Amino acid sequence: MKELIEKAGVLVEALPYIRAFYEKTIVIKYGGAAMTDHELKASFATDVTLLRYIGLRPVIVHGGGPQIGEMLKRLGKETEFVDGIRVTDDETMEVVEMVLGGRVNPEIVGLIERAGGRAIGLTGKDSGLMRVRQRSDSKGTNFGNVGTPEAIDPSVLITMTQSGHIPVIAPIGYDENGRTFNVNADEAAGQIAMALNAEKLILLTDVDGILNRDGELITRIKAQYAHELIEDGTVQGGMIPKLECCMNACSGSVRSAHIIDGRIPHALLLEIFTDGGVGTWIQSERL
Repeated sequence: MKELIEKAGVLVEALPYIRAFYEKTIVIKYGGAAMTDHELKASFATDVTLLRYIGLRPVIVHGGGPQIGEMLKRLGKETEFVDGIRVTDDETMEVVEMVLGGRVNPEIVGLIERAGGRAIGLTGKDSGLMRVRQRSDSKGTNFGNVGTPEAIDPSVLITMTQSGHIPVIAPIGYDENGRTFNVNADEAAGQIAMALNAEKLILLTDVDGILNRDGELITRIKAQYAHELIEDGTVQGGMIPKLECCMNACSGSVRSAHIIDGRIPHALLLEIFTDGGVGTWIQSERL
């Protein structure tokens, strides 16, 4: 009986959040261990399906770096990274499109379908969803077919979510000439979240969240103060672009962003529907 009462308590705790986020859009960047561990993959699909059934509108943008790297290795193709970005020549771009659009995306759709949800897979090239420009930096690096989102047309996503479907997006975009580009999944998710005026942007990672100098989790921070964590060196390495992505989204139309550990089973539900959460919550200035 005690266990049943505790379960009821969890539902009661979740009720205000379910009411607050009913019919609101949640954009989730799906990546890391949650995409490679079989139990975590099934758990993620179940959680996303549950979000849809209780009235939220999840939109998924997925990565696939390890899968791309594995395929390139099998083909004997060397991979070059500059500042964490995969230099993508024409041959590599063919592999990226094949792996993301032909392997990873259908797998995620299938997992959600088996969990009882209704998912539709697409890329940023479909229905003019994501137009990009070729990525550049101050050093004049030639990244090849790597793009930065320039314009998002969310109309197809709005139609899908309004009809009860869960869009699953491979981060592949196109430029004004129709050329295909590989896009960082975090960056794509952030731009799509802003275009949809999403309630939340959630980035699944392989770390607890943003840590302070003592290695302790920062559970909540205002977006306008988050840049100080980068300037003083508290946030370093690959976490910098993730935090910048969240800050950018919150400076736009997204109300809050979250960086959470996708290695925790049901991390999505714990972050959205419990008082404590499990990761770092970056709040918009409007909250």
